[in-house]
Amino acid sequence: MHPQSLIVIISTLPLASASPLRPGTQLAGPDSAILKHILVGHGIQNYTCSAAGATAASLGALAVVWEITALYPGTSASSLSADDFNVFASTVLRTTDMPVNLATNGEEDNPFPAPADLTVKGVSSPLKFLGHHFFDTANTPTFDLSGANDGELFKGKKDAGVPAPSDADKGADPATGAVDWLRLSDKGTSTGISLVYRVLTAGGNPEACTDAGQTQSVPYAAQYWIYAN
Repeated sequence: MHPQSLIVIISTLPLASASPLRPGTQLAGPDSAILKHILVGHGIQNYTCSAAGATAASLGALAVVWEITALYPGTSASSLSADDFNVFASTVLRTTDMPVNLATNGEEDNPFPAPADLTVKGVSSPLKFLGHHFFDTANTPTFDLSGANDGELFKGKKDAGVPAPSDADKGADPATGAVDWLRLSDKGTSTGISLVYRVLTAGGNPEACTDAGQTQSVPYAAQYWIYAN
């Protein structure tokens, strides 16, 4: 699967000039912020239902994230082709084991296993474990990059979101569609991170609600582009 509409601005540009955004996207760019990491995240999107037929409400996400900056096309001996890089989240979703337990609250239920690097077919070396993504007790999207050299932490807020392209990977079991692309900015309590983009998503949208109180945990993967001012 090589959906052309998923192609980000990747060619012979140096990594410092790379962007996670498509031409014409509605998401604002990173301005003068500096790219620190490109990550792939794999986990679950959690939802709850108020009634049968209702639209499922998000309860946040749980994911493990790994470093893939060196896989960016044209930057290292490990680089992937542009096509393979742009569908890498889909590759991780479909070819690697779910790295979290099916729980809805990362702080109360502690669903994350011991940190481990990730082996992905077609990649020469295991991907370095960098941390966890979860929503805290205040429902704040959080990235705890304990595997980074300076232990970065991001507490963010959603600035904007746009639907994933129509030909994005809809996921598997269930194939309900790819979650939106997002721009998140610092709420003022982050360390070493000012901006996060969620892009090139695969899976994660909820199924139709069939009962009041129903909960759903839907597998997804995405690239996360991490910036600092």
